[in-house]
Amino acid sequence: MKPLPRIAIYGAGMIGNYLGGRLHDHAHIRLIARPHVAAALRAHGLSVSDLHGHQQQIAPDSLDLRTGPEAVRDADLVLVTVKSAATMDVAHELADILPAETPVISFQNGVRNTAELRAALPRHRVLAGMVPFNVTQPQTAHFHQGSSGELAIEHATAIAPFLATFAASGMPLQQHEDMQAVLWAKLLINLNNPLNALSGLPLREQLAQRPWRQCLALLQREGLRVLIAAGIRPAQLTALPARWLPHVLAMPDALFRRIAARMLAIDPVARSSTWDDLQAGRRTEVDYINGEIVALAASKKGRAPANARVVELVRQAERAYSPWHGQDLLQELMAAR
Repeated sequence: MKPLPRIAIYGAGMIGNYLGGRLHDHAHIRLIARPHVAAALRAHGLSVSDLHGHQQQIAPDSLDLRTGPEAVRDADLVLVTVKSAATMDVAHELADILPAETPVISFQNGVRNTAELRAALPRHRVLAGMVPFNVTQPQTAHFHQGSSGELAIEHATAIAPFLATFAASGMPLQQHEDMQAVLWAKLLINLNNPLNALSGLPLREQLAQRPWRQCLALLQREGLRVLIAAGIRPAQLTALPARWLPHVLAMPDALFRRIAARMLAIDPVARSSTWDDLQAGRRTEVDYINGEIVALAASKKGRAPANARVVELVRQAERAYSPWHGQDLLQELMAAR
């Protein structure tokens, strides 16, 4: 039998632990985590589940847990799942340790992580990836997929030896020729992450309310104008093209439920990673979500005032959190424009 691949997951947080749990029975998985996360996994093991009924429990003594970058040295594949702000630190650590023939996949939020990894790892094959679904942590060491979607990755021969492993785990890799278009499309969808955090509501409940969808539609329209000005055409990740999503989101509730029922196919308890960060007292990734729209607009001598206001509000929430009502935030964003 062909030996199982050795996959190191650098950044065993929400996404990293979920991917590691799903892949565990089909590869030798090494989780590289912060010390307190590793301690929790050693005490409780690792549980993963999803909204479709998948459940899996991995005993503590079956986990390969590390806390230092040297753990990637003998890996066949490295998945980078750290927060975007830590990308360059990880890149420099990998540059000193990782053999040049070992491929690296960035499964991170945002659009610039792959470029940063490539700049620091010029001898390595660094691939862009995208995780479309939401992961929450309902209990210690339990990671739950709360929405649907397939992992995406740029087309490359370097990933061919691992396609069967991901497929066997129930997470097939959907390959794309233009991953930047995919990443920008995902970012347009992720513009809701900070809104969800500001709402204080579960994702499904938030998106069921028209004022919150109108906020998202406003942010997406602004983002689409910026992308057009920059000559970027986002990929189609949903049943509808990206340019149609703001129109559907702004529909009255009854019509939205009929036309876009799949958008509400979310676990009732699922929330955004930005909400998780606020509750944990961590700095959020809003600069790598709405902030990317603001930065791209500025690079074209334009503005994205509604997205800029969301960045400001999330920064305020990091210091002192208080949830918003959807109609109040909609008026705030309209005034910013």
